[in-house]
Amino acid sequence: MERLEVGVREELVRRATRPMRQGELLGLGLQKYEIERLLRNGHLRYAHARYVNGRTDPRIAVIACAQAAHPKSVVSHFTAAEVAGLRVWTNQDSRPSPDAVWLTCEPGPRRNLKRTDVVLRRAGLIEADLQLRDGIWLTTDARTTVDIARELPVREAVTTVDHVLSRGVCRADLEAVLARQRRWPGIRNARTAVALSDPRSESALESYARVVFVESGLQTPILQVQFWNGTRWLTERVDFWWPQFRTVGEADGLEKFEAATASERRRLLRRSFERDQRLADLGLELVHFGWEDAVRRPANLIHRFETAFARASHRTDPTPTWRPAP
Repeated sequence: MERLEVGVREELVRRATRPMRQGELLGLGLQKYEIERLLRNGHLRYAHARYVNGRTDPRIAVIACAQAAHPKSVVSHFTAAEVAGLRVWTNQDSRPSPDAVWLTCEPGPRRNLKRTDVVLRRAGLIEADLQLRDGIWLTTDARTTVDIARELPVREAVTTVDHVLSRGVCRADLEAVLARQRRWPGIRNARTAVALSDPRSESALESYARVVFVESGLQTPILQVQFWNGTRWLTERVDFWWPQFRTVGEADGLEKFEAATASERRRLLRRSFERDQRLADLGLELVHFGWEDAVRRPANLIHRFETAFARASHRTDPTPTWRPAP
């Protein structure tokens, strides 16, 4: 039996380029109890009534099986972003069925499907919307981004738009998708998110906060700049800069501190204090903020910036020399 199992495993490796139903495995000469043993031993994975080779990454296995269960579908929306490595940030309850596999297929007699394990959208697809990654057909990064931007509030959608632009997707590609979807649900949100996007944002927090600034009427900041201290350009760059108000904004996510050891955390804090002192020596106003401020207390955050602007307005010394960071 072990020889049979080895032979079966080799056959599965050769043929498991796609998920298979139980009947196909039985057609290879397997018995049901042998399939169960292969599952227990990790030589097979099972999801959505399909089997794939056990070497397949667990999440990719689930995605591939879900896609196979819905013929002619492509992986899309949040799942396509996951496969492609696009940055997505959603507030609590913004995204329905966060663990579901999102798929899109051409319109047909059946309606959209929304379950905890699968979300299937029926919408037009053209060849320019498709790409192949890890053996899975999914929507292109441009199509994925616009689809996500139609699903999410603008503040959250901009996070993905900023990231995809920073990875080299052209704004024209996004505009082309927007044009094809001009009458689709959520397209106004998507257009706004694309219009507000800036590839210089280096984190989800920076993207989210920038939209908070715009929606609150705060003047638009310049992103990622360096300062001249009189003898050299400072190596550090700041997230947001309002030259007319001599004010710097720093988006401080806590991830780097939470993941650090105690000694690394002390070193990071010391470097942060030294950096802040160098900026203060230039006569700059400095406002640090985090996710709690941007998401839960945006009005208070805007007030902090307006207060910093007011303080800076009383200064008479010249604004430090600055430049966009290379």
